[in-house]
Amino acid sequence: MIASLARACTAALVGTACTFVLYCPAHAATSLPLDRAVAALPQAAESRDGYERTEFLHWNSGAQPDDGCDTRNEVLIAEATEPPSVGPDCRLKGGTWTSYYDARQVTSAAAMDVDHMVPLPEAWDSGASQWTAARREAYANDLDDPRSLVAVSATAHRDKADQDPAQWLPSNTKATCRYVIEWTAVKLRWALTADVEERQSLTRLAEACPDATVTYTPAP
Repeated sequence: MIASLARACTAALVGTACTFVLYCPAHAATSLPLDRAVAALPQAAESRDGYERTEFLHWNSGAQPDDGCDTRNEVLIAEATEPPSVGPDCRLKGGTWTSYYDARQVTSAAAMDVDHMVPLPEAWDSGASQWTAARREAYANDLDDPRSLVAVSATAHRDKADQDPAQWLPSNTKATCRYVIEWTAVKLRWALTADVEERQSLTRLAEACPDATVTYTPAP
C-alpha cells in the first residue's frame, strides 16, 4: 500500500524540534514565529447554531479512490510506525502506531482513531458554518497537510472530544508545543477564527515554545 503522495511530501521536520515546513507548493507557504501565528488568528465569538456532524462528509474515498481505502485508513497506513497488512476492502491487520497525545504504543488499528486536529464542531463554530458542503468535505478529509488529521489512541481522542486548547491539552506534556503549533497551523490553513479564551490560552502556551515556527499553506 502506497500512502498518499501528497501526504507524504507535505511536511518535514527541520531546524528545531518545533518547526514544521510544508513542501507541496499548490499555494504559497507562509512562515511565522508561533507567537505571531497565534496573533494572526482572527478573533471572533463562536456559535454552534445549526451544527450536525453530517454537515462534514467523511470519510470519503481519500487521495487514491481506486485503492479501496477511505481517508481514515489512508491516515492509519501513512502514520503507522510498523505498517499493517491491508486486506480486501482495506481491512487492516497488525501494525504499530505511536499516539503522540498520550505517548502510547498501539498495536491494533481498531484501538486507533483519526482525530481532526481542529474538531468538526470547533471548525463549525469558527467559520465552517459559512462554507459550502464541498469545502466542509475537503476540510474533513484533508490529506494535503498531515497536521489536519492525526492518528491517536481512541482513549485520547475521546478524552479530547470537541475541546480547544483552552479546555484540553495532550496528557503527554512533551507534546504541548507540537500540539499548539499544529492547532494554530490548521486554523490558519483554513482561515478559521479563535475565540477570546482560545487566543489567550494559545498566547500563554506559545511563551513556553520560544523557538517555534509555524509554516502553513492556505487551503485551496
